[in-house]
Amino acid sequence: MLDILRMERALVGCLLGTAVGDALGLACEGLSPRRRRKLFPDPARYGLLPFGRGMCSDDTEHTVMLAQSVLECAECAEDEAQARAAMSAFAWRLRFWLLRLPAGIGLATLRAILKLWLFIPSRWSGVHSAGNGPSMRSALLGIVYAERPERMRAMVRAATRITHTDPKAEQAAWTVALAASRAAALAGRVTTVEFLAACRAGLGAEAAEWLALVERVAASVGRGEATPEFALALGLANGVTGYSFHTVPVALHAWLSHPADYRGAVLAAIECGGDSDTVAAITGAIAGAGSGKDGIPAPWLDRLVEWPCTVAWMQRLGALLAQRAATRAPCTDPAPVAGAGKLLLRNLFFLFVVLAHGFRRLLPPY
Repeated sequence: MLDILRMERALVGCLLGTAVGDALGLACEGLSPRRRRKLFPDPARYGLLPFGRGMCSDDTEHTVMLAQSVLECAECAEDEAQARAAMSAFAWRLRFWLLRLPAGIGLATLRAILKLWLFIPSRWSGVHSAGNGPSMRSALLGIVYAERPERMRAMVRAATRITHTDPKAEQAAWTVALAASRAAALAGRVTTVEFLAACRAGLGAEAAEWLALVERVAASVGRGEATPEFALALGLANGVTGYSFHTVPVALHAWLSHPADYRGAVLAAIECGGDSDTVAAITGAIAGAGSGKDGIPAPWLDRLVEWPCTVAWMQRLGALLAQRAATRAPCTDPAPVAGAGKLLLRNLFFLFVVLAHGFRRLLPPY
């Protein structure tokens, strides 16, 4: 069992690892590996803002909102009741997140939030989709509920179905949570054999297709194949798609190929192109859970210019969530809430940056 200090290390690493991976991959989102190499030849440098500065997208925002929801909900005796309480809080955050004009939002998530605004309960708000939205926010649940696997499963299920109801999305999200829990428990010293055994033990017969994909990941890592090579074998020559059965296997491959190397794992994910911010965010969440903040290169943290949810703000949120997980009681000292006005200003600026960046990508080199 993780003590509170190790729990804090893992959760802070997970939150910051998500943010850094998201920001590094964001400039390359939607580009093929070939075009990415031409436009952004150095994947270790933020490319969204001038002077090598970075900002985050919805991957980080959803992770932060889920962390806040888990932090503030009361402890329930029953797993399903706990999941309903947390998702009730998360549902309200999703509603108001949409009002803040996020620059990037998946169609399934948009439809689900519109259903929430029609006051359809969160357990019925999801739409049939196997997109990667749930996987991008589920890693922290594996850390918080590592010692209570049935509660972790209930929380992942609820956090998935609030927007995505396809069982494939849930299977992928649960595996991300499991990976983060193993990375945190073993401080990054995870073996492919150990992780594959944990997946087999936790996945039922209905997940046969997904388990076969995880086994392909393990076999590829065992052969020493690079992550871009594995992505090619999945038919992703033009980049990783937003389908969870594409996104998560590539993220798992990048992490298992560099289980104790946050930098190497995230850069391997970005090199595959496509939905690079989400793939790198998921990879960064898992790798960060094992490495902690100290394993994330300091220049990447220093050049992340998120506001009002700064690096220090996310670090504070991780510390409070660790306290919540260790004591199993609602936090009496909640994380500072970023004002709605500040978040709206931030998103308007981010929208301008994204539009300018989009026009820039229309220009050479091709």
